[in-house]
Amino acid sequence: MTTGSGGPAYGFTVTDTTTDTHATPSRPGSGSGSDPYEPRSPEVRAALDALRGMRQDLLQDVLAYRPLPPMAVDGPVTRRLGGRLRECAAWTPHALVAAAGLIAMLAAWGSATGQVQALLCGLFTLGPVLLTLVRPVAAFWLSLGSTSAVAVLSMTWSNWPWLPGSFLTHLTVLTVVAIRTRPRTAAWMWVVTGVYGLLVETVFGGGHYVTNTGPMLVVSAMSLLLVSVRHIRSQARQEVTAQRTVTAHERSRRTLLEERSTIARELHDVVAHHMSVVAIQAEAAPYRVENPPPELERAFVTIRENAVAALTELRRVLGVVRAEDYEAPDAPQPTLADLDALLANVRDTGLEVDRTVTGAVRELPQGVELSAYRIVQEALSNTLRHAPGASARVEIGYVLGGLGLRVVNTPMPRGSLVKPSPGAGHGVTGMRERVSMLNGEMTAGPTDDGGYEVTVFLPVPSASEADA
Repeated sequence: MTTGSGGPAYGFTVTDTTTDTHATPSRPGSGSGSDPYEPRSPEVRAALDALRGMRQDLLQDVLAYRPLPPMAVDGPVTRRLGGRLRECAAWTPHALVAAAGLIAMLAAWGSATGQVQALLCGLFTLGPVLLTLVRPVAAFWLSLGSTSAVAVLSMTWSNWPWLPGSFLTHLTVLTVVAIRTRPRTAAWMWVVTGVYGLLVETVFGGGHYVTNTGPMLVVSAMSLLLVSVRHIRSQARQEVTAQRTVTAHERSRRTLLEERSTIARELHDVVAHHMSVVAIQAEAAPYRVENPPPELERAFVTIRENAVAALTELRRVLGVVRAEDYEAPDAPQPTLADLDALLANVRDTGLEVDRTVTGAVRELPQGVELSAYRIVQEALSNTLRHAPGASARVEIGYVLGGLGLRVVNTPMPRGSLVKPSPGAGHGVTGMRERVSMLNGEMTAGPTDDGGYEVTVFLPVPSASEADA
């Protein structure tokens, strides 16, 4: 049988003897969490956490080397200093600490009875202050030890245990270490200082000494409180700055999304409407003419197919503009294998275009295939817009290390009834951006006979380079 919560007082859990004869011991007062030795009382847990904090702040890495960095010289005062003075101003904290150590050393000399004692007391008071510049936690413990050493060497039975030099030394060490660490460390140093003072008064006091532990605790508490407030304000300022940065980033991102949504809405309302009208009119036009010729019917079919394809591409682009986290569509992107369909579509518009392929045809990376297709598409579109009635030639060369493209068109014939469309040059800019993205090279310009030529080279790394 199994005992309940009113089982044995020593915390043994007894199970059914028919299945398991072993008893599992547990600590008295253990909680029901994952750790069987976790104290149940929150007060005990808080005390253990506090002890861990003291061990982490004052006992671990006591001799850790933490040099005090130079001060930033971008303040309103230091910014106005000259070059040499500005460099010296960066070491102001080190000079102040050294000056405080010298003052404490002079005070220790005044309280010593002999020259040797004065020299030793001066070194014992100066050493902990200078040590705060490189090993702050070790300087705190050294300051406590030097306090007793200076008191014994001075043979003074008043102001126990902190003589004037030791008082200044320990107060300086507490302040500098608190500035260099965090508020929790400052609190632990103050507690240890109080325990040390009370212990010395209890063991060595005996009613014979005028102790100054109380003044030390009061003055050091005020100093550490000011340093802790400074730490808290600095941390709060950093958190506010970080929150403002995040807020500004989110606001900028939201503004960008709103602008993209506005652009997408305008594109849809303007371009999509007119392309839809073109598609509908092209589909209905053959029925408005009695016995239309086959060439006219094919022309209207081509116009409608292009309008529908443009609408499909437009919706895809609008999806990219509207979406915050756009995912690539599942539909495959066009490649050079689809170039025949593109050329057939262009020929249906009346443009005579030839294609020449040199080299061993091979499969290229998706980005190169798509960019090559779009470059040829844009170059032929520019020919249709800016040189109606001209002919074009597309040359594709599979060479070692890349892909070469050349799209050249003849000049527009004289007396053409179709006027060229003005352009803003965005098509050539888009081609250059695609080529630059792939670290390729591109030239575009008029030919000697009045036509236009676009030459592109897209580098393709070999298999060994890609694996490397």
